[in-house]
Amino acid sequence: MSRSERASIETDVRRRAPWIGAALVLAALVVLLVGASVGSTGWDSLRDAWHDPVAWQIVRDIRLPRTLGAWLTGALLGLAGAVAQGLFRNPLADPFLLGSASGAALAVAALLALWGAPVAASSWLVKLGVTGAAFVGALGGVLLTLMLARGVQHTLRLLLAGVVVGYVLGAIKDLLSLAAPDILTGMLAFMLGNTGFIGWSAVVLMTLVLVPLALLAWALARVLDGLSLGEATARSLGLPLAPMRALLIGVLALATGTAVAQTGLIAFVGLAAPHLVRGLARMTHGPLVLLSALMGGLLLMVADVGARVLIAPQELPVGVLTAVLGGGYLLWLMYRRTR
Repeated sequence: MSRSERASIETDVRRRAPWIGAALVLAALVVLLVGASVGSTGWDSLRDAWHDPVAWQIVRDIRLPRTLGAWLTGALLGLAGAVAQGLFRNPLADPFLLGSASGAALAVAALLALWGAPVAASSWLVKLGVTGAAFVGALGGVLLTLMLARGVQHTLRLLLAGVVVGYVLGAIKDLLSLAAPDILTGMLAFMLGNTGFIGWSAVVLMTLVLVPLALLAWALARVLDGLSLGEATARSLGLPLAPMRALLIGVLALATGTAVAQTGLIAFVGLAAPHLVRGLARMTHGPLVLLSALMGGLLLMVADVGARVLIAPQELPVGVLTAVLGGGYLLWLMYRRTR
């Protein structure tokens, strides 16, 4: 990248990035109000909540934490997607690339098989156990990938190890599901993604994770900029690649594990959010990771509201809508670039 090109990108960042961020925040606030107005029977009026204590309790304890939790989950996935695409220098990389999704699914399947209770019909203790199992399983999948790749020095080896771990753990999860068919219903809800179980405790937890991870990813953005020029160029810039790459993988694993533990597997948000941001303006990885978090949060909020509205009073799994929206966008993007 020449100096003139870099100067042009930095000019775009200074001019557009603040406006893009402000627009994404404003849109998220609007969708938050919409989400607070949508219940199990479809659209509702927030004005009734000010006069009806029961309606206000529904808004305060169910709709608001669910909508905010959807934004936080999408923000974690968008942040992780931007880090993954920069780390692997691959625009098709997603947050689940290092085996976190398959590890979380296997851990949840093992817990349900041992516990013998579906998630939706169980007590808060079982739900808490599923959350913890998903988080531990996601981090375990990433650690197994790191062991097979012998560290973080070789990006290609790390990528291949993640693919292998994903297939192997996924196969073990399928065998476990066949051996204990009673868990299939609970596993289906986890695999399709669900924001219905998010409460205020989950909102606080995801906020405490998102803020430091976003700051750390922003601080390490210079490493991603260097890697985009090639590893040899990044080393020539004097960047300590091994420890910084380890920190970036830690950001990726912790963000993905936290999101998966709260909502299950939600596809395409982490993959599509950085692409949408890049489509708005050329930018370096510093603003990209932050704006991808905002974009991911907005995408999942919109999908969550759509999941409640489209076939009310029933709900669609939010992961189905994100797959349709994200997959449709990427297909359109591929078609446009082919033309």
